[in-house]
Amino acid sequence: MANYRLEEKDSFTVLGIGIELKSDYTDYAGINKEKADFWQAINQDGTLDKLTSIATNDYIFIVNEAVNNKMMHYAGVMTEESLPEATRLIQFPKGEYIVVEGEADSDEELSNKLTGIAFGEVLTVVTDVAYVGGPNAAVVMGQKDGSVYGEMWIPVVRN
Repeated sequence: MANYRLEEKDSFTVLGIGIELKSDYTDYAGINKEKADFWQAINQDGTLDKLTSIATNDYIFIVNEAVNNKMMHYAGVMTEESLPEATRLIQFPKGEYIVVEGEADSDEELSNKLTGIAFGEVLTVVTDVAYVGGPNAAVVMGQKDGSVYGEMWIPVVRN
């Protein structure tokens, strides 16, 4: 099984720019294409650069959240500022989080890899905690030796 840890985190807020994912939640290819198109667009039009320019740290949050029965996907940062393009202040709760570490060749690949490990492996076998919803995020923390590294943060509750 994949390596993971449980970690206590204080509540925090991420300023996000996002889209509603229209594909059925079981259509992984469709969801991944929508996410890839979104990231390509915000990289090309400078939106991601604007967002990261106001961040309080170097982390980029790749957030998935259900809002009003819609699947939402965001690029986000921790910041005290705002931008007109911002679509949501995403509140992450204080409490325990499953944390999965990894590295990949790109932000998108890292997000997909960590999401797959966390939801496809870790959450299917842990029995002492459960994910009951709320935002989850792949957190791109930096680069080293040509790879991108980061963590998946999923809020959980004790069973």
